[in-house]
Amino acid sequence: MKSHPNIIYILADDMGYGDCSCLNKNSKIKTTHIDRMAANGMCFTDAHSSSAVCTPSRYSILTGRYSWRSWLKEGVVMGYSKPVIEDNRMTVASLLKEHGYRTACIGKWHLGWNWARSEEDSEKIDFTVPISKGPTDNGFDYFFGISASLDMPPYCYIENERVTAVPDRMIDEQTGKQKWRAGEIAPDFRHEECLPRLTEKALSYILNSKGNQDPYFLYFALPAPHTPILPAAEFQGKSGLNEYGDFCLMLDDVVGQIRAAVEDSGESDHTIIIFTSDNGCSPEANFDELLRFGHNPSYDYRGHKADIYEGGHRVPLIVEWPENIQPGSLSHETVCLVDLLATCADIVGVALPDDAGEDSFSNLPIWVGDNSKVGLREGVVHHSFDGSFAIRQGSWKLEMCPGSGGWSYPASENDTRELPRFQLYNLEDDIGEKDNLHFENKEIVEEMTRLLTRYIENGRSSLGLPQKNEEPSEDWSQLWWMENPAMIDESLF
Repeated sequence: MKSHPNIIYILADDMGYGDCSCLNKNSKIKTTHIDRMAANGMCFTDAHSSSAVCTPSRYSILTGRYSWRSWLKEGVVMGYSKPVIEDNRMTVASLLKEHGYRTACIGKWHLGWNWARSEEDSEKIDFTVPISKGPTDNGFDYFFGISASLDMPPYCYIENERVTAVPDRMIDEQTGKQKWRAGEIAPDFRHEECLPRLTEKALSYILNSKGNQDPYFLYFALPAPHTPILPAAEFQGKSGLNEYGDFCLMLDDVVGQIRAAVEDSGESDHTIIIFTSDNGCSPEANFDELLRFGHNPSYDYRGHKADIYEGGHRVPLIVEWPENIQPGSLSHETVCLVDLLATCADIVGVALPDDAGEDSFSNLPIWVGDNSKVGLREGVVHHSFDGSFAIRQGSWKLEMCPGSGGWSYPASENDTRELPRFQLYNLEDDIGEKDNLHFENKEIVEEMTRLLTRYIENGRSSLGLPQKNEEPSEDWSQLWWMENPAMIDESLF
């Protein structure tokens, strides 16, 4: 018997809460395998990514720290960008590795690397030189995958610290649902083969672990259903919606393959499988087209990927652990993907140091039904594409911006010119975030602003000694409201 359970973390890319039929009874996409996970485990109705876009969410998942504490204050990195994870920062992988786990990352990294630059031309990458500060420098024993999103160059596979083939030509930009950016591509790379190839690697890792007495942590970061939306031939037309619906069904099939491999390995009872998404559905899925079929990837929530609204960061989260989780469990606790580090520390029975997991809270008590340890978090912080903040406390959600903070209306300066600078919603009564109540709830706005300000100034939202956020703090143009956190300007009301 292994000392600790295996942990498989399946991270979808841009899949909406409403795309899972176990969470949305009106979903036109029947996610059979994800639904079986929910029937055999616990389904969360109030789970959130830490950001409404992918790089920040991935940073938080692995470090247990809100991404805006790093140098990345808004947006995402690209395929050739510098690393986001700081040197010597604890990650889920490094923690578990210290406690006897074998660790693997397969799929999309999207947290930056140190690429070697050509001596003759600093703008040119030398693909023959090992890449540093990627997964294997952040606690993973093994990596196979891609640098960033599937629509971002370089288009090549990386195994550990080296590309599997040197990019030798350029491909042009492609538009539409199958879009990608122009860039360098390797001879062994085909966009439509990426998801199947990564799945093969993940399945091999699981099956090759059979009989090994050391537990493993597999972080399986899918490139789907993010653009380019490329369902395989056997899934094309299967959803009856559009290519996005078909790609979600292909992703669901991947989940089924992973569960089957765990079953074949004989370790299903002793394996935790987690399924979630890094943020809400992208508008590239074509919401108008899907809505004509009666399908809403954001369910009843406002907004989508990039937005501060619920559709941007409320995500599916399903946890299956037959040994300890009651089948068919449903949790309405407010949780965040930043909680993985503290949860894993709880699983292996250790306390986190003050300089790790500053925003992470263990979800293990929720999983196993230990109500005495549930509800220790005061509030959850949300973040949008443009760096706007929101804080959730109970049923109240305070958004520190006049619009979406992302891509949906109202987004531009013209859209928001006449709007109040705060938005306050009671999600218990107004899950669609339609009725801004900040005018008549000044005390709640002030109290929640003080709490958010404390979280930012202390460098943490969990208990422990204050920590420092990364500079440059002058990039935090969204923090105008911190100048006088004790009193909100009367003009705002």
